[in-house]
Amino acid sequence: MRKKWIKTIIIIVFLVLIQFMAVYVGLAIYYKNAFEYGTWINGIYCTGKSIDEVNEELVGQFQYDGITIYDKNQNSYFISAQDIAYQFDFKEALKIYLGQQNSWLWIDSFWKVRKDNLTPVVSFDKAQMDACIEQIPFLLEGKQEDRKVAIIKTNQGYELLNERTEVLNVDEAKQAILQAVENSETEISLEEASCYHDLEMTPQMQETMKQWEMVDEFQNCGIVYQMGEEQIPIDASVVCDWILLDENGDFVLDDTGALQVRENAIEEFVNTLAKEYDTVGGTHIFSSTRGDLVTIEGGTYGNKLDIKAEISYLEEAFAGKVKEVHTPAYTQMGMQQGKDDIGNTYIEVDMTEQMMYFYQKGELVVETPIVTGNTSRRMGTPEGVNYVYMKQTDRILRGEGYASHVNFWMPVKGNIGIHDASWRSNYGGNIYKTNGSHGCINTPYEAMAKIYELAEVGTPVVMFY
Repeated sequence: MRKKWIKTIIIIVFLVLIQFMAVYVGLAIYYKNAFEYGTWINGIYCTGKSIDEVNEELVGQFQYDGITIYDKNQNSYFISAQDIAYQFDFKEALKIYLGQQNSWLWIDSFWKVRKDNLTPVVSFDKAQMDACIEQIPFLLEGKQEDRKVAIIKTNQGYELLNERTEVLNVDEAKQAILQAVENSETEISLEEASCYHDLEMTPQMQETMKQWEMVDEFQNCGIVYQMGEEQIPIDASVVCDWILLDENGDFVLDDTGALQVRENAIEEFVNTLAKEYDTVGGTHIFSSTRGDLVTIEGGTYGNKLDIKAEISYLEEAFAGKVKEVHTPAYTQMGMQQGKDDIGNTYIEVDMTEQMMYFYQKGELVVETPIVTGNTSRRMGTPEGVNYVYMKQTDRILRGEGYASHVNFWMPVKGNIGIHDASWRSNYGGNIYKTNGSHGCINTPYEAMAKIYELAEVGTPVVMFY
């Protein structure tokens, strides 16, 4: 009885094994032409599918519009897939992939998941591709042998033109673009693809490079002029004109082989600076209290550069390669330097309105009617931007036929000044036309006392009609 059971079990096991072997062999044969369990390609589930089925799905989801090509300056050029008759197919890649699959070991796939990415086999029209590449602007640059090295002059000074550094190798660029399209890449940087190289220089070019080092060093000036609130750098755009050239425009070297400073070059620069920033006797555009812009010519107030001192300074500082912010010397200084030298503390004398205003740090602190020079007797107070050059009290003012005592005297131009006038009881209006002063600015006592107290010697006095 026991032997019979053993024999039965053996027969059952044998039959099960036979069935299992049959299933195993059947699946092995099946997976010879289909992808095994747990296979994902490019995000598509491929288990049990044939090459044609998977290829159809992969082709359906794959899209390639073309490639964008960038040069080192990020200029771009696009070649569309349509322009080169671009085509693609995954069959060859899938055949290779399936060939690497061992169908007799299909059971292993139950314990793992395979996720892979395949690229299609690409084809395109080479002639059309070459025609597209030939249209790329940055591949149409001059021949490598024509690239030069030269020192050129620009508005920013002398600059080095070196066309032999980081030069695009056209053949390498073409090859890189073709390879990128074959890989279905959507963009390529020719710089990252190492298509740029430096070219060798001729002996003449090497000599130019040495000369450039001297020019660059000569132009490297670190002096900055502080003109009020404005800074004027003595940079390459200025210094380039200081280099001595011969009649052919070539650099002239001294006995040591160094560049030379052109005679009078620094003097010319200082004179130009003075012409632009000297304000004594010049033109001032002034925003009046009455609300208009007034153009005022002449006067004694302002800034005047000490040209001789500045020439001496600049010659020495430039030769010594000094790097600093320099406040120039003046033979005359206003309360404020720069083109806007009046600032926000000044006395305004409006002779048309017969009004005087005193502004201190931009705030109006005195406003008063006045009487200026008698215009009917041709003694009208002159226009100009002047300044308080002295302050006195208890002064006797003398002139032809008069001697008048004033409590406060502030001369602003020669014998013309601002003072109180005890002999007057009325101010403003048209008094000045027939009963004006000898040219001075007559001011009520209280207003004059306050202005005298607040105004300093040097305060600008803006006088206009």
